[in-house]
Amino acid sequence: MKQGPVQFIKVAVFALLVSSCSTVKVVPEGEYRLKKNSIEVLNTGRIKEADLLSYVRQKPNSEFLLGWNPFLSIYNWSNGTGNGWDRFVTKLGQAPVIFDSSLVKKSNENIANHLQSLGYYGTIVDDSITTKGKLAYVKYTVTPGKRYIISDISYSVNDNAIRDNILKDTSASLIRTGKYLSEKLLEEESVRVTALLRDKGFYNFSKNYFFFEADTLKYPSRASLIVKVENYTRNEKPEDSRVHSRYKIRNVSIYPSYDPTGTQEQIKGNDTVSFRGIDIISPLRPIVKPSVLASMNRIIPGDIYSESKVTSTYDRLVSLRLFSGVNLQFDEIEQEPGDTSSLREVDLTVRLTPSKTQGYKINIEASSNSNGLLGVSPAVSYYHKNIFRGGEWLNLGFMGNFQFKFNDPVKSTELGVSAGISTPNFLLLPDRIFKYSVPRTDINLSYNYQNRPEFTRNLISLNYGYNWSSGKFFYRVNPMQLNIVKLNNISPDFFENLTDPFLKNSYKNHFDMGAGATIYYTTDPSPYPKNSFFYVRWTNDLSGNLLSLFNSGLPTDTTGARMVWNTPYSQYFRSDLTVSKTWRIDQNNSFAARFNGGIGLSYGNSKSLPFEKLFYAGGANSLRGWQARSVGPGSAPMDTTFSIPNQTGDIKLEINAEYRFLMFWKVEGALFADAGNIWTLKAETGREEGRFDIRNFYKSIAFNWGFGARLNLDFVILRLDLGMVAYDPVQKAWIKPFNWFQKNTYSLQFGVGYPF
Repeated sequence: MKQGPVQFIKVAVFALLVSSCSTVKVVPEGEYRLKKNSIEVLNTGRIKEADLLSYVRQKPNSEFLLGWNPFLSIYNWSNGTGNGWDRFVTKLGQAPVIFDSSLVKKSNENIANHLQSLGYYGTIVDDSITTKGKLAYVKYTVTPGKRYIISDISYSVNDNAIRDNILKDTSASLIRTGKYLSEKLLEEESVRVTALLRDKGFYNFSKNYFFFEADTLKYPSRASLIVKVENYTRNEKPEDSRVHSRYKIRNVSIYPSYDPTGTQEQIKGNDTVSFRGIDIISPLRPIVKPSVLASMNRIIPGDIYSESKVTSTYDRLVSLRLFSGVNLQFDEIEQEPGDTSSLREVDLTVRLTPSKTQGYKINIEASSNSNGLLGVSPAVSYYHKNIFRGGEWLNLGFMGNFQFKFNDPVKSTELGVSAGISTPNFLLLPDRIFKYSVPRTDINLSYNYQNRPEFTRNLISLNYGYNWSSGKFFYRVNPMQLNIVKLNNISPDFFENLTDPFLKNSYKNHFDMGAGATIYYTTDPSPYPKNSFFYVRWTNDLSGNLLSLFNSGLPTDTTGARMVWNTPYSQYFRSDLTVSKTWRIDQNNSFAARFNGGIGLSYGNSKSLPFEKLFYAGGANSLRGWQARSVGPGSAPMDTTFSIPNQTGDIKLEINAEYRFLMFWKVEGALFADAGNIWTLKAETGREEGRFDIRNFYKSIAFNWGFGARLNLDFVILRLDLGMVAYDPVQKAWIKPFNWFQKNTYSLQFGVGYPF
């Protein structure tokens, strides 16, 4: 009985080996497919091969699955006839990279130039080409050049207007004695000083006014450096010299309804409104109120030009999300004849191209497991980014979650509606303390209805808070979070079967009033980063402490719990941490990993966390071998009091890893593995294996692996993942290959976007 799957695997492996041998079939006679580039760096341990590979001009075909590229093999199935089959396999497959010897020489130059910019002067790059059959292997041997340590630094600045600014700032200079001399270091310093001077009013200053002279003959392996700042650029001659002038802002004009395809006559037909010294030119009813535009602007007529204020104004206007184009143009004002003033003037024109203010978003997740349980979670939301013409964001959302089996009356239905308004200000605090970002005040109201065979739950939520950013950090603080939960139609059998008193407490009415905060850091805030990136999200909730101050005046229920509106209030602390890193290997391959951990502690007026604050595992963005809420806690068996899985816990630990690769067109593939579980802090009678024990919790870690396909349309990613259970903590056993696709061994997940 077990020979079938084993025989199938043998045949599959043989087929893969055979097909992998045919990767050079379509390579023309006398040509070679580039198989591999390698780099050997001599005489230093500081330079790694991986640091130089990106400077090689010709890259071989990407490889995965133990060095095999199946799409390269598919391309080699073509027969050159150009018929339907031929067009199909060449489009589906990946063409072999034909070795080009001319690109090897250019690669040598690239590597040498790069190392010289890092301070390795006189670098030599040799190459050797080896062919085996129709495959070419290129090896680059790099002998790094000599490096020079900066022994002393002197400055030569002839213009009095900028000399003091530069010399007073040398303590912050990137160029220091003892550092290695390099073009990169000198370039970075010239950019830094340029930013400093432009922020002090020198609008026309650029890094091209910098000149560097290094004497490497005075001392062995040392460089005596002279930093020169001239009154002419590197592309000019000394006779083109001119003094460096400071600039002040003369006029500021804003066009909030600018159409880049329109004519000048259309612009002249607009009305002008002066607000705080700023001219706002727009139609009779502008897209946004003049007061909002004025508050976003940091560039005031009469002020000295400041590069940081220009950047701040640009970032603040962009963060409104009302404009598809934000353009700040400065125009110098010609000096009058005979005017010898060192302070000149510029006019600023801000052109804002409005974007679409309204729209909707649709999201859906779906899953199916080996028991025939289906889960569908659709969501649709409507947004308006300028509902009151003040940059206010309105969001209306509708969601559902449906779990069911065909030909089975047991089902679970969840419906939710939410409304939120976000204003571009920070109530109770002055806006000027936020230099770059636009702080926002958020108010959200939601209602959630859940109907399960065991009970019906109604949840009303109200959140009031603030969010803002600072560099790559994003903050959200909710000084008020209010949840009111009412349960109805609780099945007597279900409630009686909940033998654990702490679990029973989770299925009672409760009043939850507290506060929360989230700190989020990312190296790339774009929706789908193109390069390697890292992010951390830390969320904390604290509830019930303020209400506990009034315990002496609050009534109690039969258990002694204090009540608000005839409902016990919740008291707890909850913390959730997520850390994720994505490594971009090359344009078509990446590897991503994530860690997620959380803990919740009830105390005071509560014996357990509210149900909606408990942790769960499984689903499209968690352990993909299981459906949502069907894992754990620990090694405890499934709670049969629930008709549909509803496993929850006080602690969650989870690790995910995923290798992503381009297959063809916009279709990506993925190989992934997930591990983790949830646990309870207190033992439930008969389910002690669900309690977290630091000494042996690792024995109850659930593990799955799987593969998936994603359709990447740039603006949205549609995902289908098949997760296979590898280690079942309930059975405490590994699932063998011949048991795959059996009951309780797999789950099919559909989602939108990457899982992490």
